[in-house]
Amino acid sequence: MGKATGFMDYARQDKKAQAPKERLAHFREFYTPLSKEEQECQGARCMSCGVPFCQAGQMIMGMASGCPLHNLVPEWNDLIYHGNWEEAYYRLKKTNNFPEFTSRVCPALCEAACTCSLHGDAVSTKANEYGIIENAYKKGYAAAKPVKVRTGKKVAVVGSGPSGLAAADMLNRRGHSVTVFEREDKAGGLLRYGIPNMKLEKQIIDRKIAVMEEEGITFVMNCNVGKDKKAAELLKTFDRIILCCGASNPRDIKAPGRDAKGIYFAVDFLKSTTKALWNHNMKLVDGAYISAKDKHVIVIGGGDTGNDCVGTSMRHGAKSVLQIEMMPKSPDTRAENNPWPEWPRICKTDYGQQEAAAVFGKDPRVYETTVKEFVKDKNGNICKAVLVKLAPKKDEKSGRMMMTEIPGSEYTVPADLVLIAAGFLGSEEYVAKAFQVERNARTNVMTPEGKYQTSADRVFAAGDMHRGQSLVVWAIREGREAAREVDISLMGYTNLNVQ
Repeated sequence: MGKATGFMDYARQDKKAQAPKERLAHFREFYTPLSKEEQECQGARCMSCGVPFCQAGQMIMGMASGCPLHNLVPEWNDLIYHGNWEEAYYRLKKTNNFPEFTSRVCPALCEAACTCSLHGDAVSTKANEYGIIENAYKKGYAAAKPVKVRTGKKVAVVGSGPSGLAAADMLNRRGHSVTVFEREDKAGGLLRYGIPNMKLEKQIIDRKIAVMEEEGITFVMNCNVGKDKKAAELLKTFDRIILCCGASNPRDIKAPGRDAKGIYFAVDFLKSTTKALWNHNMKLVDGAYISAKDKHVIVIGGGDTGNDCVGTSMRHGAKSVLQIEMMPKSPDTRAENNPWPEWPRICKTDYGQQEAAAVFGKDPRVYETTVKEFVKDKNGNICKAVLVKLAPKKDEKSGRMMMTEIPGSEYTVPADLVLIAAGFLGSEEYVAKAFQVERNARTNVMTPEGKYQTSADRVFAAGDMHRGQSLVVWAIREGREAAREVDISLMGYTNLNVQ
């Protein structure tokens, strides 16, 4: 694949990011794509390595190595090296319903597992994926291709996040009539309201939704199934139901003063900004969103969502930003017990943290720390937070290492706005109750191992609602696999290829 000596002949190039202080002036995507010529050189770097770990998508030491969608990475890298961009698009689409999303928001598990990264720099696969899909829209390859023959079967998909969209797309291709129900005003789920514009501009979602509608999928917005529409009605109207409602229960922080005004879940904060930008032509209007302007902001949680809160707060014009992480700082390079092709458990400084460091002169993160108390002013507003340092300690009963408080390590910091980005606990109870599906101890919808059929007849589940909080690429895979299982249950066989 690629050029036999390409990985030696060409250095890695990637999309160039706008300088941190410059991009703070807007909420748009801030990467400049590579030119076609540059990307063809990057395709040449994809060596004929024999075992393409990039597309393996296997679990190693509890973490995914390579693409869970099994994208045919060496094949489409080779195709763009030879200038065959159209065929590269068709190879990419065989395994990935939404490269316009993954090429923007995926953490590039393919690159972490790239053989070139063992002793050098990985192939810039994510940038090449971006180039392939954007070229396909430009040239018309990604235009709608309506289904010519229908099966007469009807499927309802509840939730329009990446798993729901993937399931709908696959089943529509098969010829089933698909209706997607979404409780929000616009489709996309976490793609729209959980991921900021800087990472995924919302017209990119609308562009794809328009294609899916032209191909025959029906979208019903502002319809909260389980509340606005009864489960019994869907079961009567549709042959099969797929629940793709996400892991919508945010994990809370239980500390004295939690009831103070000015403490929000991250998803509510991010959603308010996205809606305000959409409703006011990409401009923030006072009073239309949860504002961090001129405030001391504390973000609780060190993951991608926490970073998104940092980046959004910086664009609001926060006075200061402090990001709290319970766990110790990861090493800057791979540890000896974390060899390739395992996912690299290293410290990642993302765009929001880069921006905070550029403005305030230091990384906003503090490690091995948690909130011990929220302090309210006389009006009930958050005004301070008492933090405490943590240290790992083995629990005598379980034998597990636990982060425990260090006595006397408390200190107080100013806080006008607190954003809780501590992850999600699982699916929301009312949807599971409405369809009478069983959930496990983590409140994820239960199915047999490797399957998507729930305990309720004709009801399936996929995505974060089924596996717990995870990546967009895993949600797409689950949607694809659930669609295949639904197709078999409807037709007795399937021709849907999901791997």
